[in-house]
Amino acid sequence: RASRGTVDLRRTLRGSLSTGGVPMRPVLRRRRPARPELVLLCDVSGSVSGFSDFTMLLVQALHDEFSKVRVFAFVNRIDEVTGLLVRGAADPEGLGLRIRDEAALTGWHGSSDYGTALGEFTDRYADAVGARTTVFVLGDARTNMADPNLPAVRELVRRARRVHWLNPEPRTLWGTGDSAAPEYASLVDMHECRSVRRLSDLVGRLLPV
Repeated sequence: RASRGTVDLRRTLRGSLSTGGVPMRPVLRRRRPARPELVLLCDVSGSVSGFSDFTMLLVQALHDEFSKVRVFAFVNRIDEVTGLLVRGAADPEGLGLRIRDEAALTGWHGSSDYGTALGEFTDRYADAVGARTTVFVLGDARTNMADPNLPAVRELVRRARRVHWLNPEPRTLWGTGDSAAPEYASLVDMHECRSVRRLSDLVGRLLPV
């Protein structure tokens, strides 16, 4: 039953007519796999905001493929913007500006802080991630020399079905300057993603649909 489905009694009895009413070949109901859940964590700071905006719109187009989609944006604080994404369907070009105007994305400064944002996510939104959830982190992993908060990433990996990181920077720049990409890549699958074609290929290959 667990691996092949339950017996379809009506179809089994119909099939037994050819064997004198003896159900020699039980017909099983096809098991319908549960639709997965998707969570996006998007860096919307200036350096990568266009990449994140486009990806959010792509996920919006794929919304019906998932049982639940939740989208979070951050700079150095994180806020859920799922509702803004839905409302932005009629005006996709204004999505990024609306998110930055209406969501609480920054604290006392305006620079990216992945460690603080990821820690806030695991503290405030732990219920968003479960065994059926695929998480996508979108950003260049440049922390402005702040603590990358690897324990928060480990907690994310522990709770989720899968975690993927899409990085728009060339792989040759990972680990240079304030980039914590190598540290994050040691915990999650990090993918270089620098073009629309590459993004489309990755989404098609990585999303469980």
